[in-house]
Amino acid sequence: MEPVPVELSVKRLAFAIVQFLAEQNSIGNLSEDAKEGLEVATQCLERAFGLTADQASALSVSQSLLDIFHNATKNELPLKNEPEVRKEPELKKEPVSEADKAEAERLKTEGNDLMKAGRFLDAINCYTMAIKLDGQNAVYFCNRAAAHSKAENHKAAVDDCKKAIEIDPKYAKAYGRMGLAYSSLKQYKESLEAYQKAVQLEPENESYRVNVKISEDNLKQSTPEMPQGPFGNLLSGAAPGGFDFGAILSNPNLVNMASEMMANPAMQSFMNNLVGGMSSSAGAPNEGGAGLDSLLRA
Repeated sequence: MEPVPVELSVKRLAFAIVQFLAEQNSIGNLSEDAKEGLEVATQCLERAFGLTADQASALSVSQSLLDIFHNATKNELPLKNEPEVRKEPELKKEPVSEADKAEAERLKTEGNDLMKAGRFLDAINCYTMAIKLDGQNAVYFCNRAAAHSKAENHKAAVDDCKKAIEIDPKYAKAYGRMGLAYSSLKQYKESLEAYQKAVQLEPENESYRVNVKISEDNLKQSTPEMPQGPFGNLLSGAAPGGFDFGAILSNPNLVNMASEMMANPAMQSFMNNLVGGMSSSAGAPNEGGAGLDSLLRA
């Protein structure tokens, strides 16, 4: 049997999408705006791919698009928006049997192998089942945190690291992985604190020390510099929050307006006293009339 040409497959897919939109439109639980949107989408697809009613028999497929999608994805796991692919198990309160411990270790090993294969969501499942059997083993939570980080579920990774630390407060690896998760969330202060704790617990670990330095640099770069002196860089345009005072003072209309305000004796006296007081407090001599008016004329 000869393969179906790609062009025909694309056209059949477009036709299946049109059928799917028609099915959704006929359900009856959509708003009028939603129905109108589906109709517009249908018309766009028909025009783009040259679909006509007389092609229905040639382009139709044996299953609906929704059935095809369901069958193709039924064994797949949700991605980033649903990091917990299994509901968090209720931890056993009674002592863990040796059999359960052995099975939990087997699941952990399987999870580690899945991590090496890049199957991070499957690894999360294995660690979750191990936790269900032995919820007092900090390693299982820490390993699941690593899988969450690989799957870019960094908030879940932080939560698992915290659980591991609750079980074992001296677990340096949990602090290290929590530092990584916080860094990915751009929470550099928390990241630095986590790495510093990891270094306290394992001072010989070079990776933790390097990450402390990286977190310090990230924190400095993410913290805006405070302006210098009473006005700082305000007049050069380097004001906090991107507010460009330099551009304002280069606007002749605004400068004229300010100059007219300064022509008012009461306002001039008030502003000169204010500016003079600030300059005096900064250690500069008070020049009297060389206040805001002179700055605007500069």
